[in-house]
Amino acid sequence: MEEIKKDDIVINEIKVNDVMTKSSLPVGGYSVNPYVGCTHACKYCYASFMKRFTGHKEEWGKFLDVKVWPAITNPRKYRNQRVVIGSVTDGYNPEEEKYQNTRRLLRQLLGSGADILICTKSDLVLRDLDLIKQLGQVTVSFSINTLDEEFKNDMDKAVSIKRRLDAMKKLYDEAIRTVCFVSPVFPGITDFEAIFERVKDQCDLFWLENLNLRGSFKKTIMDYIKEKYPDLVPLYEEIYNKKDRTYFKGLEEKAKLMAKKYDCPFVDNEMPYGRVPQGHPVIVNYFYHEEVRGSNNTGKRNK
Repeated sequence: MEEIKKDDIVINEIKVNDVMTKSSLPVGGYSVNPYVGCTHACKYCYASFMKRFTGHKEEWGKFLDVKVWPAITNPRKYRNQRVVIGSVTDGYNPEEEKYQNTRRLLRQLLGSGADILICTKSDLVLRDLDLIKQLGQVTVSFSINTLDEEFKNDMDKAVSIKRRLDAMKKLYDEAIRTVCFVSPVFPGITDFEAIFERVKDQCDLFWLENLNLRGSFKKTIMDYIKEKYPDLVPLYEEIYNKKDRTYFKGLEEKAKLMAKKYDCPFVDNEMPYGRVPQGHPVIVNYFYHEEVRGSNNTGKRNK
């Protein structure tokens, strides 16, 4: 496919030998990214480091490589394996509506018996509800780190928070395991307690991850804070230039108190991915990105 330019986004088709990659993520298993790049263009995206390896000259969010791979002919190979879709891209970026790579992937995984985690910021995932139901052991994680649509619009080009929340509710009502992934938590801006109040009756897991500023986007975020939230500059200097964890340790204590208030299990510095105990619809968790440990998933929501 020749290079296509749409809305200043450079789109190419690339052939790959295998779309399934052994994962180095704490959750283990396999990592699957149907695209290279992501047009949601999140200002804080850690995946922007990919440019070092892909050779793209365009800024992050301005390019997308559409992968073409040989069909998965033996899906049972991934039985009981954890398969994470969207570790360094969003499989439901706007272009997925046209190219349908993620839908193709899900179709090829039918009958695999894999434990699938879909990470997204889009309600386009609802299009594939038919396949998700057939696959059975699927968890869908929505990234939601604010209820403020204006702040969200400053940070990414993905669909609105309302659309994400509505999609989460739809999947939850269809008995699909859902996650509210509060990531990244912006110091002084993200109100995770308000987010919890909003989602506690429509998600199975509630994950928190701190904003980890590194690489080229550190300056972008720090400049944004100086412009839009000047009162928070000293806090960000303490955290990200002086490496002071006091603020996040305080948030961790808040999360523990919130878990106690709602009688929810709290897991510290771990990726909670197992069965949600009966009577406890949400697992509240806090972890530092660099210290995350894996955990076992025992299956679907415990009815």
